[in-house]
Amino acid sequence: MTDHSLIVSLVLGILEGLTEFIPVSSTGHLLLAGHFLGFHSAGKTFEVVIQFGSILALLVLYAGKLWQVFSTAHKDPESRRFILSVTIAFLPAVFIGVLAHDFIKKVLFETPMLIAIMLILGGIVLVVVDKLPLKPRIHDATKFPLGMSLAVGFAQTLAMVPGVSRSGATIVASLFMGADKRSAAEFSFFLSLPTMLGAFVYDLYKNRDVLDASAINEIIIGFIAAFIAAVIVVRWVLGYVSRHGYALFGWWRIVIGGLALAGLLMQ
Repeated sequence: MTDHSLIVSLVLGILEGLTEFIPVSSTGHLLLAGHFLGFHSAGKTFEVVIQFGSILALLVLYAGKLWQVFSTAHKDPESRRFILSVTIAFLPAVFIGVLAHDFIKKVLFETPMLIAIMLILGGIVLVVVDKLPLKPRIHDATKFPLGMSLAVGFAQTLAMVPGVSRSGATIVASLFMGADKRSAAEFSFFLSLPTMLGAFVYDLYKNRDVLDASAINEIIIGFIAAFIAAVIVVRWVLGYVSRHGYALFGWWRIVIGGLALAGLLMQ
């Protein structure tokens, strides 16, 4: 591993951790940053696998809540219902992700212009939605109705287009269906656990033949950086969106997408 690849892996890991759980599209940021930094991973495995660092960060921070839910599921109907709710929301990504995996990785992930445009469009959506006079009726992420959870799950599949943002799609869908800003973000966190873990395992399996020692070293560095950055962001984001909403992230997307689009047009 060269010093350059070490630094790039570190930068991309930090970027992954900072952006995974906010509605700005971590995949879009990683792919655009990799494009402009000249970084390439076989099968785009690096970009997916380092997400495990973010998954681990969320598992650590929510270990108490997850233990409480699963340890009481045998006797508490509310715990069982929450597990079912997240499972239902996860299922659309399983079916569509497996069916469209090769197209997503070989076509959509290789189209920087599409990513930049999706960042801008998603930013506009966030800014507009943040200003709408929505009246929340659900204030607890563990109490989403099952039909609502399924709808959020289908919204999540839109994020298979890089630049859309998994958290952005699920948060916007939750807000429209009556969740408040905090519970929308928190349900997105919980849903991300099976979704990201599933993507990690499946992508590792699909690309097992193209991994080599150097790629593994890069992944380890990116993983550690992503873990640390994600811990910081998750601790901060719920309080922020409860007080200030999502407009900041919308403008962030518009600025980054606009700069990326300008850079691509000048190449």
